Amino acid sequence: MVESVPNEATEKDISALNDALNEERMGAVMRIVNGIPGAEVALFLESLPGDKRQAVWEVVDESSQGEVLVSLRDEVRDSLIEGMDTEQLVEATRDLDLDDMADIIVDLPEEVSNQLILSMDKASRDLLNQVLSYDEDSAGGLMNPEVVTVRTDVTVEVVKRYFQFRGSLPAPLGDLFAVGRKGHYKGRIPIETLLTCDSKTFIRDIIDEDAPAILDTTPASEVAQDFEHNDWITAPVVNDKNILIGRITIDDVVDVIREEAERSVMRMAGLNEEGDMFAPIMTSSKRRAVWLGINLLTVLLAAFAIGFFEETIKQVTALAILMPVVASMGGIAGSQTLTLMIRGMATGQVGSGNIKDLLNREFMIGVINSVLWAVVLAGLTTFWFRDWDMGLVIAMALAVNLVAGALAGVLIPVMLRRMSIDPAIAGGVVLTTVTDIVGYVSFLAFGTWILIV
Repeated sequence: MVESVPNEATEKDISALNDALNEERMGAVMRIVNGIPGAEVALFLESLPGDKRQAVWEVVDESSQGEVLVSLRDEVRDSLIEGMDTEQLVEATRDLDLDDMADIIVDLPEEVSNQLILSMDKASRDLLNQVLSYDEDSAGGLMNPEVVTVRTDVTVEVVKRYFQFRGSLPAPLGDLFAVGRKGHYKGRIPIETLLTCDSKTFIRDIIDEDAPAILDTTPASEVAQDFEHNDWITAPVVNDKNILIGRITIDDVVDVIREEAERSVMRMAGLNEEGDMFAPIMTSSKRRAVWLGINLLTVLLAAFAIGFFEETIKQVTALAILMPVVASMGGIAGSQTLTLMIRGMATGQVGSGNIKDLLNREFMIGVINSVLWAVVLAGLTTFWFRDWDMGLVIAMALAVNLVAGALAGVLIPVMLRRMSIDPAIAGGVVLTTVTDIVGYVSFLAFGTWILIV
């Protein structure tokens, strides 16, 4: 892959912007901010605390504010919108593309959204309402309803003249889409074919009729997979009657992939609602307190299980030293499997048809690793404490917990999904509880059996 020079330049701009802001050189801040793409300005704004964020926002050119607002996370966008009056918001957003307008209009004050809608012609209002009628995480919610179509019964020469008459084409252009007289989707026309074939060729002779369209209700995650598998730049969107209603472009899909990746990472830590890294301290504290409380309950459960073996620990203090080893190793083994399962579920690679095979696979991996590391840890423990029985205890407990962790890593996300609970949010907490309890109980039970009884 060729390195992106513009990205390197942007990094330098961001660094220079930070320096200028720290030195309160607002003239320099203004020049830099208004010389980089809106998405980069949004990224920079999200990296700033509230007071500095507002100072930078005030020097962003009004013609760029709409593009910046669209690129911001919801929490950051809402904080900036609160400080803008109606006239500013209308001016900043009136020239957005319809798909971008649909993304932001629901977050605008009612007075602003009403003014924007009234300023549109009837055709644009109808198209906007069409996009807004869909879930934002569906193909219909992602699409831009403004799409260039061609009829199958015209020649290439007619299409080229039509392009010249329009004077401009939507970007990225990608393939063109052919429709019938009533707007039914017929297929794709590769742009390179259109530009290189004979001008008198009919469109029906060069369309790819096997090229699929995306149904408007398709989830955004599946749309992203379709783009990945087919190397699309653009894709047509149709309704249940196969009427072409819009198109999705690669830039929209990149946003979906990025947002889904960010959500997955944040959910693993229970922070799926924390979109602003400089959100108010009390707000973030409340959100995090919930998951800290849940984790405390699981830890207390593990401590309760340990309490049954209090007398054993008093008699063999070495057990207390080695207990965390067994629990930690099981937790790591389970986390590896859990991560693969969550990724597989997100990409559609894990389903009811292959759960049994995955369970068998992870069981065998758990067995192999348990034998390997049980032998290693038994040797180290025996050398450390000069006690073969202690080595046997930890080897047996480690073997049990590594296998349990691997199996739990498969079964927990499956069960959580069936309960309509997001595995990325709750999976880690449940897994930790399982591996801690199995690890502690097995270790102390084997210790009692072999060392005490």
